[in-house]
Amino acid sequence: MINNSILAKSNKLKIFNDPIYGFIRIPNSLIFDLIAHPYFQRLRRISQMGLSYLVYPGAHHTRFHHALGSMHLMQKAVQVLRFKEVEITTDEEQGLLCAILLHDIGHGPFSHAMENSIVEGVHHEHISLLFMEDLNTMFNGSLTTAIEIFKGDHPKKFLNQLVSSQLDMDRMDYLKRDSFYTGVAEGNVNSERLLTMLTVVDGELVVEEKGTYSVEKFLMARRFMYWQVYLHKTGIVSEQLLIRILKRAKELLKGGDDLYGSKSLHFFMTHKIGKESFDSSVLEQFAKLDDVDIFSAIKQWQDHKDFVLSSLCQMVINRRLLKIKMKNKPIDKALVQKHFDQFKSTHDLSDEEVAYFVFTGQIENTAYNSDSQNINVLRKNGKIVDVTKASDHLNLKTLSKKVTKYYICYPK
Repeated sequence: MINNSILAKSNKLKIFNDPIYGFIRIPNSLIFDLIAHPYFQRLRRISQMGLSYLVYPGAHHTRFHHALGSMHLMQKAVQVLRFKEVEITTDEEQGLLCAILLHDIGHGPFSHAMENSIVEGVHHEHISLLFMEDLNTMFNGSLTTAIEIFKGDHPKKFLNQLVSSQLDMDRMDYLKRDSFYTGVAEGNVNSERLLTMLTVVDGELVVEEKGTYSVEKFLMARRFMYWQVYLHKTGIVSEQLLIRILKRAKELLKGGDDLYGSKSLHFFMTHKIGKESFDSSVLEQFAKLDDVDIFSAIKQWQDHKDFVLSSLCQMVINRRLLKIKMKNKPIDKALVQKHFDQFKSTHDLSDEEVAYFVFTGQIENTAYNSDSQNINVLRKNGKIVDVTKASDHLNLKTLSKKVTKYYICYPK
């Protein structure tokens, strides 16, 4: 376990200088101590956007940045709502700030690729909750309200909506931040304006009618960011390569191969970890994992004698990725077979080995889900309607539809 005596330092640092918002103030000693804790400091070594820097060279910011930014926006949201005479107690405010600060603490290295590789189907939200419960024990129950809000168990629904909904502080920060670091101007949202338009009616978070256009711009920005950044084809192929690298490494370890890797990475590569087996000893190992473990392993594995593992690692390290083609309809099987046979005969590989290099998949994107945690607008006459009905923008209804695209990856 972590030696807490090392942490007992005076609370000197009260301000962070953030490139997006300027100075971010740490409001109290509990928040300071949470930020200073090794669980949270680990987020400095977890990239916010995984391998997106292979597309956008500036995208090297971390989850540490994002968590602080989200907390800053939450402080602003509390100010706005209190000004509008929405009751938020000191305890609830503390709960909101802790919940949003820790909302992403369960992310592993290259998060979304890892949810299918290092652990099996254990989402980062579940791991965040485990971290929060562990910290709650260390901090003598100070996070009880934060956990209630995070889980959606708090009687005031709007508190949970500020942390997790389609117009929460998390999204407001990551869209603005990711847009800034990638240089994709279309994703830049006016979080100040959106926050100013928030209010609460019957215990639920709503947007005042004059903020409708700001919400429209926010949803459009989200759509642009998904297609241009988060679901960019180069980002998809690099994430798929990462998943396949870890899959191959696991297979080789199973077969008795002695692969290089940090102790914590080795633990996850040699144990089958699901939701049921994710106990405190697993959490301790997970807390030691970050991007450095993965990259140092890949750098070593690029020289491995196994053709599949070394080739996949070299592709990521040297950015010589597989070719990827996107289509609006499922990929023709004959095309897949053609690339499959070609690569197989060139390198004299088994079908199982070729499948690491030639494969298909699909991606889905819904910019706005009107069925789950929808965004409601408060009209001047007091009526509450969904943003798609409040807007005269035809595109918003289209944004509610799920868009599916299909891809094929194969060697150049």
